[in-house]
Amino acid sequence: MTVSLKALVAAADEILEPAQFNDYCPNGLQVAGSDQVARIVSGVTASQALIEAAIAENADAILVHHGYFWRGEDPCIVGMKRNRLALLLANNISLIAYHLPLDAHPVLGNNAQLAKRLGIEVDGGLDANHSRSVGNVGYLAEAVSADVFAEHVRRVLGRTPLLEVGHDRPIKRIAWCTGGAQSYIDKAVAAGVDAYLSGEVSEPTILAARELGIHYIAAGHHATERYGIQALAENLADRFGLYHRFIDIDNPA
Repeated sequence: MTVSLKALVAAADEILEPAQFNDYCPNGLQVAGSDQVARIVSGVTASQALIEAAIAENADAILVHHGYFWRGEDPCIVGMKRNRLALLLANNISLIAYHLPLDAHPVLGNNAQLAKRLGIEVDGGLDANHSRSVGNVGYLAEAVSADVFAEHVRRVLGRTPLLEVGHDRPIKRIAWCTGGAQSYIDKAVAAGVDAYLSGEVSEPTILAARELGIHYIAAGHHATERYGIQALAENLADRFGLYHRFIDIDNPA
């Protein structure tokens, strides 16, 4: 089966509604390749290694969370950017990317998919003032210690997280936001949760956890954002009868 590139992107836009977000990059089609798509490769970031893997899979389109053309970056097509774009264009492969819209989707999004794997029941958005919050608040089926929950995260994600113990209470209520969302720890504290989980960690995050009295877990930017793009690509592949393969280019960050 094949589908037109236009119809594929329109379907993804219909699901994620990117126009509702003020993002740091363009969402949707970033590089146009073949007009018809039969084979999709998905991955977290449109690195050269992912493009090379997609070429080996004879992919017509690559679907990612981290694409190109970020706000404030050098617009010149040189160096690493030139090499990546040259590979895409030479092989007629489209690049389709969704950033914040993929984080926020209540079913296919990074945060929803991570919650599903960790056994967290979603109870609302981390940003109570935004109907499309990119983070969430929820609860565990039963309260567990910070150490036990961190071990659970390690087993599920296959990566040892950083844990900063902020108090002596167990975790029942938890907030989380995948990727580089460590600065949202203040929102987590305001939400009255026992713990906050994000992908990355910064030096001030640890001090905030200690001084504000909240457990903090940094589980990896890449590790926490592997699941939304798979769910989106699988949804589109099922809808149009396309081949799909998720390729995980390891990244310890």
